[in-house]
Amino acid sequence: MLIARSALLFVLAALFEIGGAWLVWQGVREHRGWAWIGAGVVALGVYGFVATLQPDAEFGRILAAYGGVFVAGSIAWGMVADGYRPDRWDVVGALICLAGMAVIMYAPRAR
Repeated sequence: MLIARSALLFVLAALFEIGGAWLVWQGVREHRGWAWIGAGVVALGVYGFVATLQPDAEFGRILAAYGGVFVAGSIAWGMVADGYRPDRWDVVGALICLAGMAVIMYAPRAR
């Protein structure tokens, strides 16, 4: 159950961070305005809060592991929001990142 909670928090964090960055991008690069930028800044702040809810207390481990989720989530976000079509190397790279996340976060450790 602890792994499921942690994985869900990683997905939630990715939605807020990637979504927030995308909103800022839309506000600036696509000229959608300050409301989009402001919503993005709020979402990025929520991401920072969600990351603190992870059951592991090691900040460096959480952020390092989250990097794998961020990579895979960014590719998925691009597919859904922008019609991005990843090639096989994008997919392989994302899977490698997710495998790294799983090792960093969920490998058995002597405590």
